[in-house]
Amino acid sequence: MKNVIRLELPEARTMIAAAIAKSKEIGVLESICVCDDGGYPIALERMDGARITGPQIAWNKAFTAAGHKRSTHLFNTAPNGPALPGNEAFGIQWSFEGKFAVFVGGFPIVIDDQVVGGIGLSGGNGEQDTAAGVAALAALAEMLAPLGHKVLVQADIKK
Repeated sequence: MKNVIRLELPEARTMIAAAIAKSKEIGVLESICVCDDGGYPIALERMDGARITGPQIAWNKAFTAAGHKRSTHLFNTAPNGPALPGNEAFGIQWSFEGKFAVFVGGFPIVIDDQVVGGIGLSGGNGEQDTAAGVAALAALAEMLAPLGHKVLVQADIKK
C-alpha cells in the first residue's frame, strides 16, 4: 500500500498567488492552472488582460506535466527530447486530442518524491513562464516546510 499526498485548494491558491506576484514583478500577464495528479484543474486563473487562449494552454501544460511526470519543455529539448523529429515520442503532442503540451511552461508538482499534480503557465515567453512557475513551486515549498514536506523547486523536473 502507498500513502498518497493530495493537493487541495489552499495549496493551489498559494501557488497561483505566487505565480501572479512574480508575473506582475516581471511585467507579464499569465494564465495559471494547478491540477491534481489526474490532470484535472484544482484552480485556474487568468490575470486581467491576459490572452483568452491562455487558460486552455495553461491547463494543457499542467495536464502534461502531471501525467507524464516531467517539465513540458524537456520533450523538445535537443538532442534527446523524445518529441523531437526522429525520436521515440515524435508526434506525442497530438495525443489526448491535442491536449499534450511539449513546450515550456508546464512543471510537475513533486512533494516528498511523489508527483502530486502539475502547474501550467501561459502568457509569457519561456523564460517568464518558467520564472513564474518556479516562484509557485517555491511558495508551495515554503508553505509545506513547517509540516516536514519537501517540494522539488526547479525548472527541469523529470521523475
